[in-house]
Amino acid sequence: MNFKNIFKNIVGMTTENTEKEQEFDDSVLEQNANGEQILNEEVEEISIEEQLTQDLAKEKDKFLRLFAEFENFKRRTAKERIELFKTANEDVLNSLLPVLDDFDRALTEIKKSDDNPLIVGVELIQTKLLTTLASKGLEEVEVKAGDAFDADFAEAITQIPAPTPKLKGKIVDVIQKGYKLGDKIIRFPQVVTGQ
Repeated sequence: MNFKNIFKNIVGMTTENTEKEQEFDDSVLEQNANGEQILNEEVEEISIEEQLTQDLAKEKDKFLRLFAEFENFKRRTAKERIELFKTANEDVLNSLLPVLDDFDRALTEIKKSDDNPLIVGVELIQTKLLTTLASKGLEEVEVKAGDAFDADFAEAITQIPAPTPKLKGKIVDVIQKGYKLGDKIIRFPQVVTGQ
């Protein structure tokens, strides 16, 4: 082999290698471009998924808050409705309490006469009225002479000297009956206490 042939072979190999390297570089660049494009598409898909997940979480939070607010609204309106019914009854019952007092006074005066049919008739009407009011929740506050005075359940309108030592600090007389609606006292009994 001569030097020229060796040189041509080397140059040919180099040129051939350079062409192969160029082809390799081109294919690598093409693969990198495709890889970047695929990578960019994957990043965009992940970004879209994250965005959708965040949007879903926000909407879910809004829904839960709205649902809780609606439940609170339902509870509040139900409570207001019950209170309205109670106060409506309370107003009507308060307006009927003087009628009950009048029945008590009338019975006291009628019992002084000997007219039994009149006494029985008035007692029947009073009983019927009391039964009707009791069905609406009205109850009499139970206090009587000789009970210990409790300012939470009775109103002392006056004090008198105790007729007996046993009645000192206790109720001597009940002037006006008291009534309650459920657990709430709508009119305190008026009493006289001994000192």
